[in-house]
Amino acid sequence: MSRAEFPRTFPLLNPRLNLNPQASLAMNRNRELLSVLGETFSAFDAALADYHPELHPREVGIVKSVSSGIAKVAGLPNVKSDELVYLGDNIPGIAFNLEADEVGVILLGESDRLEAGSKVRRTGRVTDVPVGGDLLGRVVDPTGKPLDGGAELASIERRPIEREAPAIMDRAPVTVPLQTGLKVIDALIPIGRGQRELIVGDRQTGKSAIAIDTIINQQDQNVICLYCAIGQRSSSVAKTIATLRDRGAMDYSIVVACAGEDPPGLRYIAPYAATTMAEYFMERGRDVLIVYDDLTRHAWAYRELSLLLRRPPGREAYPGDIFYLHSRMLERSTHLREELGGGSLTALPIVETQAQNISAYIPTNIISITDGQIYLSPDLFQKAILPAVDVGKSVSRVGGKTQLPAYRDISGHLRLSYAQFQEVEVFSRFGTQLDEDTVQTLDRGRHVREILKQPEGRPIPVAEQIAVLYAVNEGIFDEVPLKQVQSAALTVRQATIDRIPDICDRIQSGDQLSPEDRQHLLEVCRDAVRDFVR
Repeated sequence: MSRAEFPRTFPLLNPRLNLNPQASLAMNRNRELLSVLGETFSAFDAALADYHPELHPREVGIVKSVSSGIAKVAGLPNVKSDELVYLGDNIPGIAFNLEADEVGVILLGESDRLEAGSKVRRTGRVTDVPVGGDLLGRVVDPTGKPLDGGAELASIERRPIEREAPAIMDRAPVTVPLQTGLKVIDALIPIGRGQRELIVGDRQTGKSAIAIDTIINQQDQNVICLYCAIGQRSSSVAKTIATLRDRGAMDYSIVVACAGEDPPGLRYIAPYAATTMAEYFMERGRDVLIVYDDLTRHAWAYRELSLLLRRPPGREAYPGDIFYLHSRMLERSTHLREELGGGSLTALPIVETQAQNISAYIPTNIISITDGQIYLSPDLFQKAILPAVDVGKSVSRVGGKTQLPAYRDISGHLRLSYAQFQEVEVFSRFGTQLDEDTVQTLDRGRHVREILKQPEGRPIPVAEQIAVLYAVNEGIFDEVPLKQVQSAALTVRQATIDRIPDICDRIQSGDQLSPEDRQHLLEVCRDAVRDFVR
């Protein structure tokens, strides 16, 4: 209604009418109303005069075709590489192949609800995930959505899944040990905080068990852990999560789960998303451990997507950039300088071999990227020598720099004597007559191998490991029957805790043991195994 229409609509405002007192009062009120409305219209006019609407053009594409895990899209000429797009009914995807007339999109959701002709809209941002302390104790998918039935994440900070690795000058040497709780690894194949140590072996040889034991052993070690399951069976992932919860490890852990039945796009981004979540804590000065279980299935997912997108295949049908795929991710694991917080990110990638072929394409690629490998032998596994670590084929390129002094005192001699035993054991099978020294070498080696056995899910503290390894290195277990070695080792561990707690504290704190400390430790070990000597 315009101001010119007011007199016709409200006749009481017409001053020519002969009105009674009541009508005059009503007319005065209407005059006040008219004045207020006039001021309001004036304010509206002023506001509209200053309003200049801005137009924001939005690109909307069309789905040309849909395949298993990918879609071909037309009509997005300005889309960027790795940009997040939404297709059809809000199905997320990543712009992967940027071609002249179409865009190849990796789908991060089920493609059943997508069909040709569906609309595609850009978001203007690269694919990202939520990060922050709210993720601790949670199970999420590679996009950050909770899978544990808990509340939605309150994290508001998001970071891209693809980030540049820290520069060389931003890195510090790896010197602090990351204890796995496994005697054979901590003593012979040490891992440092900020290192990348590959776990490689055939199926069903205990690769995941070593990684899970390492996570469990970080309790009270001020280390945040991430377990990234890539293409695993849902039942296996659920069992792993239950194990971590039962052992109290979920309080300082995050599980990024992507099952084998999930789209290949989710399997492809899973390790990158987990690395971004881990980097958040590393950049705040925390020590972080991340397990990729496993990168063989990650390579399979990338090969599947690449072939669907018609990328040229190379060796074993993998695309030519499969090496760069893993190197740009594993290079993000490092130890930062103190000026940058001093945090560290330790990576334990897992790779599966076939028929013990450690020289296959993917294993050799990742061996050349990492700082060493832990090789698990199926032959040792079948002989119930667990963990089935082949010491001869395993190596840590960081080495003793990350070991506590007590380990360095015994690791060199222990590795040498164990390697000699393995060589002599092969020749002893021919039934030749052996001299006394060779028999002693074989007997000592069998006791060392028995000591290095360890049940799954039972990591051992540092001081107890040192006590047992010192004892076997000095021949204290030589007179103990092989069947009773494990019981004797348990007795030694308990005696060490009860009788020499001060030495245990010095071992744990990284102090060099004096000759008197070593002598006292060996006396305690001899007294503990006295009842087991044959």
